[in-house]
Amino acid sequence: MRTSFLSRTGLPAILALLLGLLLSATPAHADTPLLSVSVDKATAVPGSEVTLTLTLTNPHDTPAQFVYESIQPTYGTTLNTGLKYAFSSCGGNVTACDTGATSGLVHHSVPVAAGATTTVTLTYTIGGDSVCGDGARIDFYTYLYYEYASGAASDSGIFSVPGNEVTCS
Repeated sequence: MRTSFLSRTGLPAILALLLGLLLSATPAHADTPLLSVSVDKATAVPGSEVTLTLTLTNPHDTPAQFVYESIQPTYGTTLNTGLKYAFSSCGGNVTACDTGATSGLVHHSVPVAAGATTTVTLTYTIGGDSVCGDGARIDFYTYLYYEYASGAASDSGIFSVPGNEVTCS
């Protein structure tokens, strides 16, 4: 019995196509950014409070068991010695929070289920005697480290955190 070209190549081609489709499938939450950050006001005056909101989305198929995040001023912010501000509080889904004068450390509440989010807020107060006006800007970056897959895997990254312009009025 003689086999046709279609029967010799058809089945392997269909299997290869199915395998390719399965391997290229991505989870529904794959387009969601790992960390989204926002600030409650783009401009602020000396003496006012500013709140940063950091929302972590677990992109993995297993819960995150450990999440650590630090908030640091950018190099440009540290260069402007006339800028005066201090972190005053943090909240949200945290188990521990350390707000130093110009930086903060946060331990998110865990576990963070696969595809779920956890949000923390950090508030800082701009000193009443801080410089303001042209070039007076407070910006931050965050270092994020988290473990998942029962602690067998980890990931980390550095993300920009928008700050605010310190205006005089």
